[in-house]
Amino acid sequence: MIWLSPPKDFILLPNEVHVWRFQLDITESQLESLSAILSDDELARANRFYFPEHRQRFIAGRGVLRQILGGYLGILPEQVKFDYEARGKPFLAEGLQQSGLLFNLSHSHNLALCAVNYTRQIGVDLESLRVMEDVEALAQRFFLPQEYNLLRSLPDEQKQKTFFRYWTCKEAYLKATGDGISQLEQIEIALTPTEPARLVKLPAWSLVELVPDNNYVAALAVAGCGWQLKCWQY
Repeated sequence: MIWLSPPKDFILLPNEVHVWRFQLDITESQLESLSAILSDDELARANRFYFPEHRQRFIAGRGVLRQILGGYLGILPEQVKFDYEARGKPFLAEGLQQSGLLFNLSHSHNLALCAVNYTRQIGVDLESLRVMEDVEALAQRFFLPQEYNLLRSLPDEQKQKTFFRYWTCKEAYLKATGDGISQLEQIEIALTPTEPARLVKLPAWSLVELVPDNNYVAALAVAGCGWQLKCWQY
């Protein structure tokens, strides 16, 4: 997968989906610049983080999100206004919704992805690959029996990555629909170590696995078919 240098103009066609990749570990000067465009409630939330790196990554994530959305909307980053769903998911406030712009953000460790398009429900999920001792137990708890059986049948060196592939695919779809993690075991994903994932029994949805970086996996779920994907490096 190729992550292209960002275009000069933020042009998003109706049949396009854009995914932006950006780093959350930034310099002190960048941190100051991004802090200046956050709202008071975002700064208050940032200051509630106990560890400085978590505070910094929140500011970076929310600040770059504002820059990306402002680019598409043709407004300053600090003019982007958000409302929030019950689970805390941000969406454009009422005055900006007429644009039809929909987005979703995911971050893991020091990397973030932002997916953007017009009018289609959209969700993206990103996970850094890491060793979990109880991966089979987690798969048995959250996955469907056939998914658990496939993971269990794999060599140990493939189980961790396969678990996170399942997880990101399910989460991307649930983030797009607004359903919570309690529905994780209701979404069926078909995949193998050598074949890309697909949503089962959901023909009105598209699912794409992304390659964000070494030791990361990610997935993008979008309502409908026939759209074109472009991936940008912010």
